[in-house]
Amino acid sequence: MTRTPITDRPESELLARRGAESIAGGVVSLNRRTDPPISFVRARGSRLWDADGNEYVDYHAAFAPHILGHNDPEVNAAVRAAAEEGPSLMGAGTTPWEIELSERLRACVPSLERVQIANTGSEATAHAVRLSRAFTGREDVVLTLGGYNGWHNDVARQVMPGLDTVGPRASPGEYPFLPASAGIPKSAQRLVHVVNFNDSASVEWVLERHPVACVMTEPVLQNVGVIPPRPGYLRALREICDRHGALLVFDEVKTGFRSALGGYQSRCGVTPDLSVFGKAVANGYPLGVIGGRADVMARFDDPDPGRRVLIAGTYNAHPVPTAAAIATIDRLGRDDGAVYRELEAKGARLQKGLETIFSERGLTVVVSRLGSAFCAYFMDHQPVDWHDVASHHDFDLDRRYRRALVERGIFHFPLACKQGSISAAHSDADLALTLDLTREALKSL
Repeated sequence: MTRTPITDRPESELLARRGAESIAGGVVSLNRRTDPPISFVRARGSRLWDADGNEYVDYHAAFAPHILGHNDPEVNAAVRAAAEEGPSLMGAGTTPWEIELSERLRACVPSLERVQIANTGSEATAHAVRLSRAFTGREDVVLTLGGYNGWHNDVARQVMPGLDTVGPRASPGEYPFLPASAGIPKSAQRLVHVVNFNDSASVEWVLERHPVACVMTEPVLQNVGVIPPRPGYLRALREICDRHGALLVFDEVKTGFRSALGGYQSRCGVTPDLSVFGKAVANGYPLGVIGGRADVMARFDDPDPGRRVLIAGTYNAHPVPTAAAIATIDRLGRDDGAVYRELEAKGARLQKGLETIFSERGLTVVVSRLGSAFCAYFMDHQPVDWHDVASHHDFDLDRRYRRALVERGIFHFPLACKQGSISAAHSDADLALTLDLTREALKSL
Protein backbone atom coordinates (compact mmCIF):
# COMPACT_ATOMS: atom_id res chain seq x y z
CA MET A 1 0.00 0.00 0.00
CA THR A 2 1.44 3.38 -1.02
CA ARG A 3 1.56 5.87 1.81
CA THR A 4 1.92 9.58 2.35
CA PRO A 5 2.73 11.07 5.77
CA ILE A 6 -0.34 11.74 7.89
CA THR A 7 0.63 15.44 7.97
CA ASP A 8 0.95 15.62 4.16
CA ARG A 9 -2.54 14.95 2.82
CA PRO A 10 -3.37 17.97 0.67
CA GLU A 11 -6.72 16.71 -0.65
CA SER A 12 -7.94 15.88 2.86
CA GLU A 13 -6.77 19.30 4.03
CA LEU A 14 -8.59 20.95 1.12
CA LEU A 15 -11.82 19.12 1.91
CA ALA A 16 -11.48 20.11 5.57
CA ARG A 17 -11.12 23.77 4.62
CA ARG A 18 -14.10 23.58 2.25
CA GLY A 19 -16.19 21.95 4.96
CA ALA A 20 -15.27 24.65 7.47
CA GLU A 21 -16.65 27.31 5.12
CA SER A 22 -20.15 25.84 5.02
CA ILE A 23 -20.57 23.33 7.86
CA ALA A 24 -20.82 24.57 11.43
CA GLY A 25 -17.92 22.82 13.12
CA GLY A 26 -16.51 21.63 9.79
CA VAL A 27 -18.00 18.13 10.01
CA VAL A 28 -21.63 17.09 10.43
CA SER A 29 -20.95 14.96 13.53
CA LEU A 30 -18.34 16.55 15.77
CA ASN A 31 -17.37 13.13 17.11
CA ARG A 32 -15.87 12.36 13.67
CA ARG A 33 -13.32 15.16 13.77
CA THR A 34 -9.68 14.03 13.53
CA ASP A 35 -6.41 15.93 13.88
CA PRO A 36 -4.89 16.14 11.35
CA PRO A 37 -8.00 15.72 9.17
CA ILE A 38 -8.45 12.65 7.01
CA SER A 39 -11.26 12.52 4.43
CA PHE A 40 -12.30 9.09 3.21
CA VAL A 41 -13.83 8.85 -0.26
CA ARG A 42 -14.31 5.11 -0.82
CA ALA A 43 -14.84 1.91 1.16
CA ARG A 44 -15.10 -1.75 0.24
CA GLY A 45 -14.94 -4.84 2.43
CA SER A 46 -12.22 -4.33 5.03
CA ARG A 47 -10.59 -1.37 3.26
CA LEU A 48 -10.87 2.42 3.17
CA TRP A 49 -9.32 4.92 0.75
CA ASP A 50 -8.73 8.58 1.57
CA ALA A 51 -8.89 11.59 -0.75
CA ASP A 52 -5.12 11.40 -1.29
CA GLY A 53 -5.19 7.81 -2.54
CA ASN A 54 -3.97 6.10 0.63
CA GLU A 55 -5.42 2.67 1.41
CA TYR A 56 -6.17 1.42 4.93
CA VAL A 57 -7.23 -1.77 6.63
CA ASP A 58 -10.16 -0.44 8.63
CA TYR A 59 -10.79 -1.31 12.28
CA HIS A 60 -12.83 1.80 13.08
CA ALA A 61 -15.85 0.67 11.03
CA ALA A 62 -17.51 4.07 11.42
CA PHE A 63 -17.82 3.54 15.21
CA ALA A 64 -18.57 -0.18 14.73
CA PRO A 65 -21.69 -0.77 12.57
CA HIS A 66 -20.01 -2.47 9.59
CA ILE A 67 -20.01 -6.02 10.97
CA LEU A 68 -20.18 -7.53 7.47
CA GLY A 69 -17.71 -5.05 6.02
CA HIS A 70 -18.20 -1.95 3.91
CA ASN A 71 -20.64 -2.18 1.00
CA ASP A 72 -21.58 -5.79 1.57
CA PRO A 73 -22.96 -7.07 -1.76
CA GLU A 74 -26.01 -8.83 -0.30
CA VAL A 75 -27.01 -5.86 1.82
CA ASN A 76 -26.52 -3.44 -1.07
CA ALA A 77 -28.61 -5.66 -3.37
CA ALA A 78 -31.48 -5.53 -0.87
CA VAL A 79 -31.09 -1.77 -0.64
CA ARG A 80 -31.22 -1.33 -4.41
CA ALA A 81 -34.39 -3.40 -4.63
CA ALA A 82 -36.07 -1.39 -1.86
CA ALA A 83 -34.98 1.90 -3.44
CA GLU A 84 -36.74 0.93 -6.66
CA GLU A 85 -40.07 0.34 -4.94
CA GLY A 86 -40.12 1.57 -1.37
CA PRO A 87 -39.78 5.33 -0.84
CA SER A 88 -42.96 6.28 -2.71
CA LEU A 89 -44.98 3.91 -0.50
CA MET A 90 -44.16 5.78 2.72
CA GLY A 91 -46.44 8.23 4.48
CA ALA A 92 -49.56 6.20 5.24
CA GLY A 93 -50.07 2.87 6.91
CA THR A 94 -47.49 0.17 7.41
CA THR A 95 -45.08 -1.35 4.88
CA PRO A 96 -43.97 -4.95 4.29
CA TRP A 97 -40.38 -4.00 5.17
CA GLU A 98 -41.15 -2.73 8.69
CA ILE A 99 -43.31 -5.76 9.43
CA GLU A 100 -40.63 -8.19 8.23
CA LEU A 101 -37.92 -6.45 10.23
CA SER A 102 -40.04 -6.38 13.39
CA GLU A 103 -40.72 -10.09 13.09
CA ARG A 104 -37.02 -10.85 12.62
CA LEU A 105 -36.04 -8.70 15.60
CA ARG A 106 -38.52 -10.47 17.88
CA ALA A 107 -37.28 -13.85 16.66
CA CYS A 108 -33.65 -12.91 17.38
CA VAL A 109 -34.07 -11.22 20.77
CA PRO A 110 -36.59 -12.97 23.06
CA SER A 111 -37.02 -9.93 25.34
CA LEU A 112 -38.45 -7.90 22.44
CA GLU A 113 -42.12 -8.71 22.88
CA ARG A 114 -42.92 -5.58 20.85
CA VAL A 115 -40.66 -3.24 18.89
CA GLN A 116 -40.59 0.19 17.33
CA ILE A 117 -38.19 1.47 14.69
CA ALA A 118 -36.43 4.84 14.55
CA ASN A 119 -33.56 6.32 12.56
CA THR A 120 -30.69 6.34 15.06
CA GLY A 121 -29.54 4.94 18.37
CA SER A 122 -29.95 8.38 19.95
CA GLU A 123 -33.60 8.47 18.92
CA ALA A 124 -34.08 5.00 20.39
CA THR A 125 -32.58 5.97 23.77
CA ALA A 126 -34.72 9.13 23.82
CA HIS A 127 -37.81 6.99 23.35
CA ALA A 128 -36.62 4.60 26.06
CA VAL A 129 -36.29 7.40 28.61
CA ARG A 130 -39.68 8.91 27.73
CA LEU A 131 -41.38 5.52 27.77
CA SER A 132 -39.84 4.67 31.16
CA ARG A 133 -41.03 7.94 32.65
CA ALA A 134 -44.55 7.47 31.35
CA PHE A 135 -44.78 3.87 32.56
CA THR A 136 -43.36 4.44 36.05
CA GLY A 137 -44.66 7.96 36.70
CA ARG A 138 -41.14 8.94 37.76
CA GLU A 139 -38.62 11.26 36.14
CA ASP A 140 -35.08 10.47 37.33
CA VAL A 141 -32.62 8.46 35.24
CA VAL A 142 -29.44 6.57 36.16
CA LEU A 143 -26.57 6.45 33.65
CA THR A 144 -23.08 4.95 33.69
CA LEU A 145 -19.84 6.92 33.80
CA GLY A 146 -17.87 6.26 30.61
CA GLY A 147 -20.99 5.31 28.69
CA TYR A 148 -22.48 7.07 25.69
CA ASN A 149 -26.23 6.92 25.12
CA GLY A 150 -26.79 9.66 22.55
CA TRP A 151 -26.95 13.41 22.09
CA HIS A 152 -30.30 14.41 23.65
CA ASN A 153 -30.63 16.36 26.91
CA ASP A 154 -31.38 13.38 29.14
CA VAL A 155 -28.14 11.53 28.36
CA ALA A 156 -25.59 13.93 26.81
CA ARG A 157 -22.82 14.03 29.36
CA GLN A 158 -19.04 13.78 29.04
CA VAL A 159 -17.89 10.29 28.16
CA MET A 160 -14.24 10.60 29.24
CA PRO A 161 -14.16 13.24 31.99
CA GLY A 162 -10.89 13.93 33.77
CA LEU A 163 -10.58 12.76 37.36
CA ASP A 164 -9.93 16.35 38.31
CA THR A 165 -13.54 17.14 37.37
CA VAL A 166 -15.39 13.93 38.18
CA GLY A 167 -13.55 13.28 41.43
CA PRO A 168 -12.41 10.03 43.05
CA ARG A 169 -14.51 6.87 43.20
CA ALA A 170 -17.60 7.33 45.32
CA SER A 171 -18.34 4.27 47.40
CA PRO A 172 -21.21 4.18 47.14
CA GLY A 173 -22.57 7.33 45.58
CA GLU A 174 -22.95 9.28 42.37
CA TYR A 175 -20.97 11.71 40.23
CA PRO A 176 -21.82 15.14 38.86
CA PHE A 177 -23.63 15.34 35.55
CA LEU A 178 -21.00 16.99 33.34
CA PRO A 179 -22.91 18.04 30.22
CA ALA A 180 -21.35 17.23 26.85
CA SER A 181 -23.00 20.29 25.34
CA ALA A 182 -24.04 23.81 26.10
CA GLY A 183 -27.78 24.35 26.09
CA ILE A 184 -28.79 21.47 28.38
CA PRO A 185 -31.13 22.92 31.01
CA LYS A 186 -30.17 22.64 34.66
CA SER A 187 -33.61 21.18 35.27
CA ALA A 188 -32.76 18.27 32.98
CA GLN A 189 -29.34 17.78 34.57
CA ARG A 190 -30.85 17.50 38.06
CA LEU A 191 -32.84 14.43 36.97
CA VAL A 192 -29.78 12.45 35.84
CA HIS A 193 -27.60 10.45 38.24
CA VAL A 194 -24.26 9.11 37.03
CA VAL A 195 -22.67 6.05 38.65
CA ASN A 196 -19.63 3.96 37.86
CA PHE A 197 -19.85 0.80 35.76
CA ASN A 198 -19.58 -2.46 37.72
CA ASP A 199 -20.80 -0.65 40.86
CA SER A 200 -24.21 -2.04 41.78
CA ALA A 201 -23.96 -0.61 45.32
CA SER A 202 -24.02 2.91 43.90
CA VAL A 203 -27.09 2.09 41.80
CA GLU A 204 -28.87 0.89 44.93
CA TRP A 205 -27.70 4.03 46.77
CA VAL A 206 -29.29 6.28 44.12
CA LEU A 207 -32.54 4.31 43.86
CA GLU A 208 -32.99 4.49 47.64
CA ARG A 209 -32.84 8.30 47.48
CA HIS A 210 -34.49 9.29 44.17
CA PRO A 211 -37.63 8.39 42.19
CA VAL A 212 -35.85 6.64 39.31
CA ALA A 213 -37.72 5.76 36.14
CA CYS A 214 -34.95 3.74 34.54
CA VAL A 215 -31.38 2.56 34.88
CA MET A 216 -29.81 2.76 31.41
CA THR A 217 -26.47 1.12 30.77
CA GLU A 218 -24.41 -0.47 28.06
CA PRO A 219 -24.11 -4.08 29.25
CA VAL A 220 -20.47 -3.93 28.11
CA LEU A 221 -18.87 -0.49 28.29
CA GLN A 222 -17.79 0.00 24.67
CA ASN A 223 -17.39 3.74 24.24
CA VAL A 224 -14.18 3.77 26.29
CA GLY A 225 -12.79 0.61 24.72
CA VAL A 226 -14.17 -2.76 25.83
CA ILE A 227 -14.91 -3.08 29.57
CA PRO A 228 -16.91 -6.23 30.40
CA PRO A 229 -19.26 -6.53 33.36
CA ARG A 230 -17.97 -8.29 36.43
CA PRO A 231 -19.66 -11.61 37.25
CA GLY A 232 -23.04 -10.92 38.83
CA TYR A 233 -23.10 -7.18 38.09
CA LEU A 234 -25.87 -7.16 35.48
CA ARG A 235 -27.93 -9.64 37.48
CA ALA A 236 -27.57 -7.34 40.50
CA LEU A 237 -28.92 -4.44 38.42
CA ARG A 238 -31.91 -6.58 37.46
CA GLU A 239 -32.64 -7.36 41.12
CA ILE A 240 -32.16 -3.74 42.26
CA CYS A 241 -34.50 -2.40 39.58
CA ASP A 242 -37.13 -4.99 40.45
CA ARG A 243 -36.86 -4.14 44.14
CA HIS A 244 -37.25 -0.38 43.59
CA GLY A 245 -39.72 -0.39 40.69
CA ALA A 246 -37.37 1.09 38.07
CA LEU A 247 -37.03 -0.21 34.52
CA LEU A 248 -33.74 -1.74 33.41
CA VAL A 249 -32.73 -0.52 29.95
CA PHE A 250 -29.86 -2.12 28.03
CA ASP A 251 -28.27 0.21 25.50
CA GLU A 252 -27.14 -2.40 22.97
CA VAL A 253 -26.47 0.07 20.17
CA LYS A 254 -22.85 -1.17 20.10
CA THR A 255 -23.12 -4.67 21.60
CA GLY A 256 -26.34 -5.70 19.85
CA PHE A 257 -25.89 -7.83 16.72
CA ARG A 258 -22.10 -7.47 17.02
CA SER A 259 -21.66 -9.60 20.15
CA ALA A 260 -24.48 -12.03 19.26
CA LEU A 261 -27.62 -12.24 17.15
CA GLY A 262 -29.64 -12.04 20.38
CA GLY A 263 -27.59 -9.14 21.73
CA TYR A 264 -25.27 -9.29 24.71
CA GLN A 265 -28.30 -10.05 26.86
CA SER A 266 -28.43 -13.49 25.25
CA ARG A 267 -24.86 -14.11 26.42
CA CYS A 268 -25.17 -12.81 29.96
CA GLY A 269 -28.58 -14.34 30.69
CA VAL A 270 -30.09 -11.12 32.08
CA THR A 271 -33.36 -9.84 30.61
CA PRO A 272 -33.88 -6.06 30.56
CA ASP A 273 -37.29 -4.39 30.46
CA LEU A 274 -36.34 -2.35 27.40
CA SER A 275 -33.50 -2.61 24.89
CA VAL A 276 -32.21 -0.27 22.21
CA PHE A 277 -30.22 -1.29 19.16
CA GLY A 278 -28.53 0.41 16.20
CA LYS A 279 -25.25 0.31 14.27
CA ALA A 280 -24.57 -3.35 13.35
CA VAL A 281 -28.27 -4.17 12.97
CA ALA A 282 -28.24 -2.60 9.48
CA ASN A 283 -24.50 -2.89 8.65
CA GLY A 284 -23.98 0.86 8.48
CA TYR A 285 -27.34 2.07 7.21
CA PRO A 286 -29.11 4.48 9.61
CA LEU A 287 -31.58 2.66 11.83
CA GLY A 288 -32.47 2.49 15.51
CA VAL A 289 -34.64 0.00 17.40
CA ILE A 290 -36.41 0.13 20.74
CA GLY A 291 -38.24 -2.87 22.11
CA GLY A 292 -39.11 -4.82 25.22
CA ARG A 293 -41.97 -5.80 27.50
CA ALA A 294 -45.35 -5.71 25.81
CA ASP A 295 -47.01 -3.87 28.72
CA VAL A 296 -44.38 -1.11 28.59
CA MET A 297 -44.33 -0.84 24.80
CA ALA A 298 -48.16 -0.68 24.83
CA ARG A 299 -47.87 2.92 26.01
CA PHE A 300 -47.05 3.83 22.40
CA ASP A 301 -50.66 3.00 21.53
CA ASP A 302 -52.54 3.56 24.79
CA PRO A 303 -56.18 4.54 24.17
CA ASP A 304 -55.89 7.15 26.94
CA PRO A 305 -54.25 10.29 25.45
CA GLY A 306 -52.92 11.18 28.89
CA ARG A 307 -50.98 7.90 29.07
CA ARG A 308 -49.97 7.57 25.44
CA VAL A 309 -46.30 8.09 24.47
CA LEU A 310 -45.71 9.71 21.10
CA ILE A 311 -43.48 8.05 18.57
CA ALA A 312 -43.41 9.67 15.16
CA GLY A 313 -41.02 10.31 12.31
CA THR A 314 -41.43 10.66 8.56
CA TYR A 315 -38.40 8.45 7.97
CA ASN A 316 -38.97 5.85 10.68
CA ALA A 317 -38.49 2.42 9.04
CA HIS A 318 -37.66 3.98 5.69
CA PRO A 319 -37.60 1.04 3.25
CA VAL A 320 -33.92 1.51 2.35
CA PRO A 321 -32.32 1.08 5.82
CA THR A 322 -35.05 -1.34 6.83
CA ALA A 323 -34.23 -3.58 3.86
CA ALA A 324 -30.57 -3.31 4.84
CA ALA A 325 -31.40 -4.49 8.36
CA ILE A 326 -33.45 -7.45 7.10
CA ALA A 327 -30.60 -8.53 4.81
CA THR A 328 -28.02 -8.06 7.60
CA ILE A 329 -29.98 -10.13 10.13
CA ASP A 330 -30.57 -12.86 7.54
CA ARG A 331 -26.85 -13.00 6.79
CA LEU A 332 -25.88 -13.03 10.48
CA GLY A 333 -28.26 -15.90 11.20
CA ARG A 334 -27.22 -18.07 8.27
CA ASP A 335 -25.73 -21.50 9.01
CA ASP A 336 -26.63 -21.21 12.67
CA GLY A 337 -24.64 -18.01 13.12
CA ALA A 338 -21.45 -19.10 11.32
CA VAL A 339 -20.41 -15.44 10.95
CA TYR A 340 -20.08 -15.13 14.72
CA ARG A 341 -17.88 -18.22 14.95
CA GLU A 342 -15.67 -16.80 12.21
CA LEU A 343 -15.48 -13.41 13.95
CA GLU A 344 -14.57 -15.06 17.26
CA ALA A 345 -11.74 -16.96 15.56
CA LYS A 346 -10.46 -13.80 13.87
CA GLY A 347 -10.69 -11.86 17.11
CA ALA A 348 -8.78 -14.53 19.03
CA ARG A 349 -6.07 -14.62 16.36
CA LEU A 350 -5.64 -10.86 16.35
CA GLN A 351 -5.64 -10.68 20.15
CA LYS A 352 -2.98 -13.38 20.48
CA GLY A 353 -0.83 -11.71 17.81
CA LEU A 354 -1.08 -8.30 19.43
CA GLU A 355 -0.26 -9.69 22.87
CA THR A 356 2.83 -11.41 21.44
CA ILE A 357 4.03 -8.21 19.74
CA PHE A 358 3.49 -6.06 22.83
CA SER A 359 5.37 -8.61 24.91
CA GLU A 360 8.25 -8.62 22.41
CA ARG A 361 8.57 -4.88 22.86
CA GLY A 362 8.50 -5.15 26.64
CA LEU A 363 5.25 -3.19 26.87
CA THR A 364 2.66 -3.74 29.57
CA VAL A 365 -0.61 -3.94 27.64
CA VAL A 366 -3.95 -5.66 28.16
CA VAL A 367 -5.93 -6.50 25.02
CA SER A 368 -9.58 -6.55 26.07
CA ARG A 369 -11.91 -8.27 23.61
CA LEU A 370 -15.54 -9.30 23.18
CA GLY A 371 -15.86 -11.29 19.97
CA SER A 372 -15.03 -8.89 17.15
CA ALA A 373 -14.68 -5.82 19.40
CA PHE A 374 -11.29 -5.11 21.01
CA CYS A 375 -9.15 -2.45 22.63
CA ALA A 376 -5.51 -2.31 23.75
CA TYR A 377 -5.12 -0.73 27.19
CA PHE A 378 -1.63 0.44 28.09
CA MET A 379 -1.95 -0.68 31.70
CA ASP A 380 -1.28 -3.84 33.70
CA HIS A 381 -4.81 -5.15 34.27
CA GLN A 382 -8.24 -5.41 32.69
CA PRO A 383 -10.06 -2.18 33.60
CA VAL A 384 -13.35 -2.39 35.47
CA ASP A 385 -14.66 1.17 35.01
CA TRP A 386 -13.75 4.62 33.71
CA HIS A 387 -11.95 5.60 36.91
CA ASP A 388 -9.68 2.59 36.44
CA VAL A 389 -8.84 3.60 32.86
CA ALA A 390 -8.36 7.27 33.70
CA SER A 391 -6.02 6.38 36.57
CA HIS A 392 -3.83 3.74 34.91
CA HIS A 393 -3.99 3.90 31.09
CA ASP A 394 -1.11 5.63 29.23
CA PHE A 395 -3.15 7.99 27.04
CA ASP A 396 -0.15 9.64 25.40
CA LEU A 397 1.33 6.31 24.33
CA ASP A 398 -2.08 5.17 23.06
CA ARG A 399 -2.44 8.29 20.88
CA ARG A 400 1.08 7.89 19.46
CA TYR A 401 0.43 4.20 18.84
CA ARG A 402 -2.77 4.92 16.92
CA ARG A 403 -1.13 7.66 14.89
CA ALA A 404 1.76 5.35 13.97
CA LEU A 405 -0.75 2.73 12.81
CA VAL A 406 -2.63 5.26 10.67
CA GLU A 407 0.69 6.30 9.11
CA ARG A 408 1.19 2.69 8.01
CA GLY A 409 -2.30 2.02 6.74
CA ILE A 410 -4.09 0.53 9.75
CA PHE A 411 -7.01 2.77 10.62
CA HIS A 412 -8.09 2.97 14.22
CA PHE A 413 -9.86 6.14 15.25
CA PRO A 414 -6.98 8.34 16.48
CA LEU A 415 -8.40 8.91 19.94
CA ALA A 416 -7.25 6.91 22.96
CA CYS A 417 -9.49 4.10 24.22
CA LYS A 418 -11.70 3.84 21.16
CA GLN A 419 -12.93 0.37 20.28
CA GLY A 420 -11.53 -1.55 17.32
CA SER A 421 -13.94 -3.65 15.27
CA ILE A 422 -13.28 -6.67 13.07
CA SER A 423 -15.70 -7.43 10.23
CA ALA A 424 -16.61 -10.57 8.32
CA ALA A 425 -14.76 -9.02 5.37
CA HIS A 426 -11.38 -9.05 7.16
CA SER A 427 -9.28 -11.82 5.65
CA ASP A 428 -6.45 -13.84 7.13
CA ALA A 429 -4.14 -11.73 4.96
CA ASP A 430 -5.61 -8.55 6.50
CA LEU A 431 -4.90 -9.85 10.00
CA ALA A 432 -1.35 -10.88 9.09
CA LEU A 433 -0.68 -7.48 7.51
CA THR A 434 -2.13 -5.77 10.58
CA LEU A 435 0.24 -7.61 12.88
CA ASP A 436 3.26 -6.91 10.64
CA LEU A 437 2.47 -3.20 10.50
CA THR A 438 1.75 -3.09 14.22
CA ARG A 439 5.22 -4.48 14.86
CA GLU A 440 6.66 -1.70 12.63
CA ALA A 441 4.58 0.96 14.35
CA LEU A 442 5.76 -0.03 17.82
CA LYS A 443 9.39 0.04 16.73
CA SER A 444 8.91 3.65 15.64
CA LEU A 445 7.60 4.89 19.00
